[in-house]
Amino acid sequence: MKLSFHNMKKILTAGLVAVAATAMLVGCGGGGDNAGGGKKFVNIATGGTAGTYYPIGGAIAEILNGNIEGMNASAQSTGASVANINMLKDGSVDIAIVQNDITYYAVHGTEMFKDNPVPDLKGIASLYPETCQFVTLDASGIKNIKDLKGKRVAVGAAGSGAEANARQILEAYGITYNDIEVQYLSFAEGASALKDGNVDAAFLTAGYPTSSVQDIASQNKVRLLPVEDDKADALIAKYPFYTKTVIPAGSYAGFDEDVKTISVMSMLVAGKTVDDKLGYDITKAIFTHLDRLQAAHAVGKFITVENAQKGMSLDLNAGSKKFFDEQK
Repeated sequence: MKLSFHNMKKILTAGLVAVAATAMLVGCGGGGDNAGGGKKFVNIATGGTAGTYYPIGGAIAEILNGNIEGMNASAQSTGASVANINMLKDGSVDIAIVQNDITYYAVHGTEMFKDNPVPDLKGIASLYPETCQFVTLDASGIKNIKDLKGKRVAVGAAGSGAEANARQILEAYGITYNDIEVQYLSFAEGASALKDGNVDAAFLTAGYPTSSVQDIASQNKVRLLPVEDDKADALIAKYPFYTKTVIPAGSYAGFDEDVKTISVMSMLVAGKTVDDKLGYDITKAIFTHLDRLQAAHAVGKFITVENAQKGMSLDLNAGSKKFFDEQK
């Protein structure tokens, strides 16, 4: 049959569209595995640039890019734990660093996820303890958390994981937000406000030493407020994801006292876009290149195979579980 130029053009166009569609399918893959050897695009949600998630997430992206064939991982600054859960839920990111308490709330539909659970989450690994820190200037005269009544207190960004920790700790001391002048400020904003004299104390939950606190301590004598043993015990009884922690003397310049407080665990959480094979590859890459995480931030020393399931508050990705089982 003799084809007209017009018909030949239509057939060629349809063929090119089909080839392009096939290439897109190979390149994009399904469920994060990207069968066919195409690029694997993995978005990693971290936290604010002044916190600890950001450098750790950047290092994880570098590890994945250097050790998984075809990987194109990128870390992005976010509003941290609660925002990260929501980004995992809507699929805009694939993995995220999240506090274990916030993950617990999300999976069980409690606290800020009340009546709105996020069931399709899986754990990759626990990373390091995130320490609850109430920071004030030594010149304020504030020595204990109970002294915060009537004071201006930065409690973390509204709805953040840190803000939930601050509220729970204050409640252990019989203090509600009605008893203080609440300022909903991020780590960086709280540090700036403390230096400028616009708040009397700032709260953060992050691995120590935290850059925003180091920044304050470089210009002002600081004091960390302790969470005493009896208050810590009461908090742990009510919220089992907390653990006792001691911040060693000298962790921040000019403050040479051990400080008792509590911590939650940061963890790497995957959304439904990460299948078991990709979960295995991600876990293997990270835990066979821990030196890169140690170089990225002081908390890197806490990230070990031995600690990888401590405080795990949800089911592990099957690929991650396979990797850790192989290490036994």
